[in-house]
Amino acid sequence: MGVSQRLKNRVRRFLQRPGTTVDLAPLEKLLPAIEKREDELAALDDAELTEAAGKAESFTDICAVGREAAKRGLDQRPYDVQLLGAMSLLAGKVAEMATGEGKTLTATIAAYGHVRRGNGPVHVLTVNDYLARRDAQWMEPVYTLLGLSVGWVTEASTPEERKEAYARDVTYVSVSEAGFDFLRDQLVTDIDDKVRPPLATAIVDEADSILIDEARVPMVLAGSVPGEQDPVHSAAELVKGLRSGKHYEVAEDGRSVAFTSEGLATVEAKLDDINLYADENVAQLSAVNVALHAHALLHRDVDYIVRNGGVELVDEMRGRVAQRRRWPDGLQAAVEAKEGLNATAEGEVLGTITVQGYIALYPTVCGMTATAVLVGDQLREFFKLEVAVIPPNTPCIRVDEPDRIYATRAEKDEALIDEIARCHQEGRPVLVGTLDVKESEALAKGLEAAGVQCVVLNAKNDDEEAAIIAEAGAYGAVTVSTQMAGRGVDIRLGGSDQSDRERVAELGGLYVMGSGRHDSRRVDDQLRGRAGRQGDPGASVFFVSLEDDLVVRHAPDAVPASPRMNADGLVTDDQVDFAVEHAQRIAEGVNHEIHRNTWRYSVVIEQQRKALAERRERLLTSEVAALMLLDRCPDKAGDLDEDILSRAGRSIALYHLDRLWAEHLAELSEVREGVHLRALGRLDPLDEFHRAAVPAFNALMPAIEERTVETFEETEFGDDWEPDESELTRPSATWTYLVHDNPFGSELDRLIAAVGRRLTSGGR
Repeated sequence: MGVSQRLKNRVRRFLQRPGTTVDLAPLEKLLPAIEKREDELAALDDAELTEAAGKAESFTDICAVGREAAKRGLDQRPYDVQLLGAMSLLAGKVAEMATGEGKTLTATIAAYGHVRRGNGPVHVLTVNDYLARRDAQWMEPVYTLLGLSVGWVTEASTPEERKEAYARDVTYVSVSEAGFDFLRDQLVTDIDDKVRPPLATAIVDEADSILIDEARVPMVLAGSVPGEQDPVHSAAELVKGLRSGKHYEVAEDGRSVAFTSEGLATVEAKLDDINLYADENVAQLSAVNVALHAHALLHRDVDYIVRNGGVELVDEMRGRVAQRRRWPDGLQAAVEAKEGLNATAEGEVLGTITVQGYIALYPTVCGMTATAVLVGDQLREFFKLEVAVIPPNTPCIRVDEPDRIYATRAEKDEALIDEIARCHQEGRPVLVGTLDVKESEALAKGLEAAGVQCVVLNAKNDDEEAAIIAEAGAYGAVTVSTQMAGRGVDIRLGGSDQSDRERVAELGGLYVMGSGRHDSRRVDDQLRGRAGRQGDPGASVFFVSLEDDLVVRHAPDAVPASPRMNADGLVTDDQVDFAVEHAQRIAEGVNHEIHRNTWRYSVVIEQQRKALAERRERLLTSEVAALMLLDRCPDKAGDLDEDILSRAGRSIALYHLDRLWAEHLAELSEVREGVHLRALGRLDPLDEFHRAAVPAFNALMPAIEERTVETFEETEFGDDWEPDESELTRPSATWTYLVHDNPFGSELDRLIAAVGRRLTSGGR
């Protein structure tokens, strides 16, 4: 690293710029010593190398041995910058490494190092099942040479396969599967049924995506609740056929909708002329409002797709299906009703933990991503993690062009298609990132009309993504994709036909185009990063319009009334450039505040979950329940066989602990929904939430004991007694899902807004 670059880094650290606080100089000083060991290790046979791997402890030895194992196992010699990344992970940092710089191999060396330094087992947390399996199989030869075992877990893994995978030194698993396994382990009634050992170290792939974008997502373990019918399904019929502008009006930001007087009268007439705002009709009003939100604000092929007879949510950050995710507050059922589908059971929540809460359970956390600096402050605030910016192995020569901003969306689309057609005619490969499924399909039709054939990658065919992305750099290729964050596959110039590599390079390399700016600069940067890999030539440009949702929602007042523009609608006004950047910063600020607010509410719940988990572990692994029963019910307990008393005490106490925790979570959910009403009385909703949550939990422990004693006293015990004889039957079915952010606030937030609008309009 040059003197000027070091000086820049020191200035950044002095100014406390996000993500630039880690000084790489101490790690860089170790590189000569690592290289010095190369010839010595190369002279060893495989068995001797494995023996040397078992003795390595220092950063120098770990990286030197790891480099040699990679050379033999993969025929890849890790660059010095990859070793800097591995050492940063070993030091507990988030390593920012550009796309194509070899993060997968970097994580492998770091995982080996953590195990050797006594921080195992190591879980490499990925964004999806595909990457978990691919990376584990890909890196297995390296781990074998290093004397370590490696496994992977996917949604299809059986309990036995999961237990075997988690018993390995290193386990690759998506963060959601890891979280669900944790929740299931919290409900076992026999210690041998747990699939995982205690948590030790997490290496988080796509760290900004998992630790920031998905941090507030609750992972839920649910149980069946018979006989429940969601009222939203019938409400969906009431709003079907209502028209915007006549029956309802959508707010400019697209996040709220309200009935007009005519619309309200129409719905109330369908309900036999009831007054929806009467106290006795609050539940019906809530259901109708949820149905209206689904009808007017959630759009097929934008927010969700319909596939295999169900509604599948689309992850806006990655443009792919968000596996097993659903909206809360009845919105999921409302969308299913809108599409004429049967409602999927939401069930009773048996256990839940946010992604952030789960990651915090690991004593050691580190991560890697191509875009960490922009969320450096948040990584520090929520996880106490610092960012180490790893320089690229070869300087990036990609040309990042200024945004091309157009007055209207139609002019932007026309210019985008013209530019794609021009490049395609030359043979230059083009990758276009769109904001949603609907836009990707519309662009494909526009290109077809212009005589340009393209390949589309979106949530409807994301199982083909590896093959599609691998060919995106081929001569003449045009690929349209909904975002590129977390795709995990490199784009090589020339595609699979490497004889075309030079021809593509001479044309300027891969040309990345964005059809609009995303709410997050990081997602845009992930798209840009697909071009210019490892010093390849490439270019990027974003096409934006003043009618794009980002500008309309977040900075409409920042756009000048009459901006300077060309005849084709291309805006040439610096103030407009600023408006687009301003809109993106506002959108990021909104998301940060939502994250912070959600985290503040989840802190107390996570503390309570930890306390209860410790209590449960004692019940599971000791005779504390039997001793309590001997103390509280000495006559009956003393007459029982010791083995039956132990089994009965454990089973009954665990049942009531799990039962009361589920009831507690349901109660807190109701409190969370209603606590904002307190704000109308100028009270702090968070304080009011704590006032309700803390006493409720304090009453939980005595209640568990009282219910355990009550059940024990009512039970007749025989020599072959089993828990189901005491009506301790657990849910007949359990399932897991993630709760997608409610895009419109809580149900109560919407209800209050609706009532407020009703009062403001003076009633009917």
